[in-house]
Amino acid sequence: LQTTIPPPLNQSINPYTTIMSVTTRKPTLFESMACGGAAAAFAVNFTHPIELVKTRMQVSGGGLGATISGVVKEGGVTAFWKGLPFGWGRELSYTSVKLGAYAPVRNAIGAGGPDAGIGMKFLAGALTGGFGSILGNPFDVLKTLAQTNTKGEGLGLLVGNLYRDQGIGGFYRGVEVNIMRACVLNATKMGVYDATKGFVTEQTGWGRKDIKTSFTAAFVAGFFMTVTVSPSDMIRTKLMNQPTDKKIYNGFVDCAAKTVKEGGVLSLWRGFIPIWARFAPQATLQLLTIEAIYNKLGYSGI
Repeated sequence: LQTTIPPPLNQSINPYTTIMSVTTRKPTLFESMACGGAAAAFAVNFTHPIELVKTRMQVSGGGLGATISGVVKEGGVTAFWKGLPFGWGRELSYTSVKLGAYAPVRNAIGAGGPDAGIGMKFLAGALTGGFGSILGNPFDVLKTLAQTNTKGEGLGLLVGNLYRDQGIGGFYRGVEVNIMRACVLNATKMGVYDATKGFVTEQTGWGRKDIKTSFTAAFVAGFFMTVTVSPSDMIRTKLMNQPTDKKIYNGFVDCAAKTVKEGGVLSLWRGFIPIWARFAPQATLQLLTIEAIYNKLGYSGI
């Protein structure tokens, strides 16, 4: 039931002014996770090409223009969506937790109030990001292999070769850095987004559910995500892209040391532009979509 607020006698009637508290409620953990997974699976269709270019730049060390030209030459425009099925799997597992579980976990640890500190919001983001990365690691590994595969091998062959050479453990290579990356990424993404929404609301008078508020907060979160996550993203990509039949790096520290030795400290931020070009629209699409789903289903937003 939706109740309309009676306007004062000297004001015209606005049919869109409603009492939201009557029709909204907090979603349960699993309801919120379902919303998060749906939002992420929708958004990845648009951001996957950017992710593919970023991954190939990190692996090859090539420039943006040369990488894009190589992808087009290899398989045409559709090659930019190579590995998308694994991208869907990743979003429906990993992102359903890191995005969808954030609000319930934030509320459970007492960080949902307007006076809650940003540190607690970062903690909620780190917890959901870290746990989600464990669920999504196999899809991350397969997606990375598919995106960097230039031999035209089918998805089934990639999975079969990985299992044959490394067993189940192969699907969890790079899991340590992936957990670390996910904690930093999601703490930054959700913490900055949540805090920025509050700041924008106070400074502009826009409501927390206003699309302008969500868009601004998501864009800001996307930039800070890129700054904090780029180094671990580079190392994760290198660890996951190792050949299935041999091991190049002995874990996170060894990979980081060899990367810095080969290209200097700034090489950890190689691909910053495509990473930002992916994070900004991806964060915006995911967050705007989940807020729209929450609103459509009568749930309170982030």
